[in-house]
Amino acid sequence: MSDTNQAWFERALEVIAGGVDSPVRSFRSVGGTPYTVRSGKGAYVTDVEGTSYIDYVQSYGASLLGHAHPDVVHTLRGALELGTTFGAPTPGEVLLCEAMVARVAGLERVRLVSSGTEAVMSAVRLARGYTKRDKIVKFDGCYHGHSDALLVAGGSGVAQLGLPGSAGVTAGAVLDTIVAPYNEVPSLDDTVAAVLVEPVAANMNLVAPLEGYLAALRAECDRVGALLIFDEVITGFRLATGGAEEYYAVTPDLWCFGKVIGGGLPVGAFGGSKKILSSLAPEGPVYQAGTLSGNPLATAAGLCVLELVRPRDLDSLSASVASFAGQLRDAICSSGLFALTPCVGPLMGLYLAREECSVPRNFEEAKVLCENGLYRTFFHSMLERGVALAPGAYEIVFTSLAHSEDDLATTVACALESASFALEAASR
Repeated sequence: MSDTNQAWFERALEVIAGGVDSPVRSFRSVGGTPYTVRSGKGAYVTDVEGTSYIDYVQSYGASLLGHAHPDVVHTLRGALELGTTFGAPTPGEVLLCEAMVARVAGLERVRLVSSGTEAVMSAVRLARGYTKRDKIVKFDGCYHGHSDALLVAGGSGVAQLGLPGSAGVTAGAVLDTIVAPYNEVPSLDDTVAAVLVEPVAANMNLVAPLEGYLAALRAECDRVGALLIFDEVITGFRLATGGAEEYYAVTPDLWCFGKVIGGGLPVGAFGGSKKILSSLAPEGPVYQAGTLSGNPLATAAGLCVLELVRPRDLDSLSASVASFAGQLRDAICSSGLFALTPCVGPLMGLYLAREECSVPRNFEEAKVLCENGLYRTFFHSMLERGVALAPGAYEIVFTSLAHSEDDLATTVACALESASFALEAASR
């Protein structure tokens, strides 16, 4: 077979459902053939055809240090020689959990799992078991993984594919899931076990919490005895070394983590106070298990990343992203299109519009911009110029510590050309 993106995708279609192992990797919402990555280094990925791209996907936020950081690679080589999985306790899982607990105020106990989906699913079960209540409140456009009860009104790939939820999810599975608009505080009662929220909504493009919103959720949960769960799969250890709890000074009852804590390997975690976590088996009645949980390669890589990234690194990244966002917005606007590039710390969104508009405050407002048809042409034009954004308007832009000022400047220049091209295409 020829070593092309098209050939590899056609081969994948024969043996992988839809040709991809996650719908967000497909080009369904932007059209065309996905590029197949051969390797990554720092801020760049290289496809099977030998084309390199400045990468703003960064495994959807997992690669905070960029791809194949030498210290992480060295750590993994050493861990690999000791064995890959044992189904037994290892020092690495203790060390990683100690590092997490040391960084996040209020986090006293952690349970490691293998994905963000598994972390949130387990946290919800724990909340129900601990409170002895059934109902969960989530927010429209927030994505919390693909467990049945949480797919309703989800963001990310669910929104990009235009799905209200998923076939195969029964009415009974979502019967106890209540959906509310993001940035509005729902009125709870004593049937609600927990409120589940992304502290910064990053799966409907970027929607920041309004001032006081998270604190108001905390107060409403306290009023009725419900638990507040922060889904920090994206914000954890990226927004700040202590995550959203440190950034917003609001402490949840349960946290869910992923991405950064695996250093690029599959991992997830959930945690909270000693009191709540004591409800988990083998101590308590809430069952949760996983053969590969606490995988020694993932814990080694994750600990390496946490130890390498200092508060000043995240401060520097936040400042760099803020500057980049402003330059990117100005470049696109100078083409005749309008752009919004909202930032929260090092997290950055990108909305395109035909005319000036306000930053979205919820999913309904974000959807108007994400579905206006401009992103598709812009995305492909950027890709042709060597800049890889996520293949969907509902995802955010992930800038890593490996992105240089030259990389960002090149991206801005490409955006100016791509925005002009997108405007011309939209005018036809």
